[in-house]
Amino acid sequence: MSELTASPIGAHVPVAGGLATRGLAYAADIAAETVQVFVSNPRGWATTPGNPGEDAKLRERTDVPVFVHANYLINLGAPDEGVAERSTASLEHALRRGADIGAGGVVVHTGSAVRGSREEGLERMRARLLPILERSGEDVPPVLLEPMAGQGQVLCATVDDLADYLAVLDWHPQAGVCLDTAHVFAAGHDVSTPAGMTQMLDRFGDVVGAQRLRLIHANDSKEPLASNKDRHENIGAGHIGADPFGALLEHPVRSGVPVVCETPGPVGPHAADIAALKELRGAAG
Repeated sequence: MSELTASPIGAHVPVAGGLATRGLAYAADIAAETVQVFVSNPRGWATTPGNPGEDAKLRERTDVPVFVHANYLINLGAPDEGVAERSTASLEHALRRGADIGAGGVVVHTGSAVRGSREEGLERMRARLLPILERSGEDVPPVLLEPMAGQGQVLCATVDDLADYLAVLDWHPQAGVCLDTAHVFAAGHDVSTPAGMTQMLDRFGDVVGAQRLRLIHANDSKEPLASNKDRHENIGAGHIGADPFGALLEHPVRSGVPVVCETPGPVGPHAADIAALKELRGAAG
């Protein structure tokens, strides 16, 4: 097996007061090597143009890879055309803002059919997302699809669901993946042991391919296996536990892929989570 590239480890950071001014200061306080940010209200449809000075400062920090998490409300599989139109506009805004700050990708949840069949929801998603991917160029970051926790009529939760989802998108080269450990656990992948984490990542490599993995959300889970509930916990304090993250950090599928915590803060707990993951990364060699 070839030598693995170490993954930068960081967190989702607050940006009230400036994407760079606040976000990078917080990153320094928690010793983050990579960051994820919102570029608009994550729970509302309103968008903002951004601050060119802040954008430039963040773009210049090439030593700290940055990722954007798109609006939580986006649902490209929605049967409601009004929701679909707002979802499309919101994702396109996030991609433009991601380009402004030099982001390595824009994370978006894979969505829900809401009602009716999964197949119908996937077809609606394809009709809306594929044109966005087709319009993307070299200066636009990839869309990073994040499987969900399995709640309701979601279109994608397990690793095998993800392979189906990408197939509907014709395996478009601008479609990458953000894998969330709490989500896959809630969806039924038992990653609460090192062997279970390894098995899930092996399956990902087999049916999706390591080249699609662009970001990992390293989150423990407040809820038990197969709960279909998306509730994050600090590393080692939930139902997954700390040891499986060591297996994640030594797995070849994740070689060089940035790892971001979306765990409960503030600074102290975030710093502890990053320190724990760095220790596991060191042990993994």
